[in-house]
Amino acid sequence: MLLVDVQLFNEFKAWKEEPTLDRSCCFLERIYREDIYPCLTFSKSELGSAILEAVELNTLSVEPVGFQPLPVVKASAVECGGPKKCALSAQTKTCKHRIKFGDSSNYYYVSPYCRYRITAVCNFFTYIRYIHQGLVKQQDAEQMFWEVMQLRREMSLAKLGYFKDEL
Repeated sequence: MLLVDVQLFNEFKAWKEEPTLDRSCCFLERIYREDIYPCLTFSKSELGSAILEAVELNTLSVEPVGFQPLPVVKASAVECGGPKKCALSAQTKTCKHRIKFGDSSNYYYVSPYCRYRITAVCNFFTYIRYIHQGLVKQQDAEQMFWEVMQLRREMSLAKLGYFKDEL
């Protein structure tokens, strides 16, 4: 049996009674401070802030870079998903994914490391939105709490640089 941080569990139970997506509530404020902000802190800070806002508004798209066969014309490495400058780390990496905000036609290529950090935060937000919308009813508070802790763990691993190579 795992031991529970009683204060955190109580913050979660209070939040669960009246779920909100307001980051100033005790429970979410802690997760923003300890997990979300560190996970979405990139060398391109203004883009990191825009990503957080889009995740909160559920308007961020993350998609694989298309590998389109081209007829006779030879494609450059950039067109084929080869090395690109990651928009968040400013490092030249093989960027297999790109992000965009809402209906914008502007895309930003992201490295696997940055993509995993973004998706870890997105997964957390998806789950708390489900709770907020009343879609997670079959679980008791403790089961929900441990699911939240698992999602926090994923954010922690992502910000430390652990990510699945197949992403």
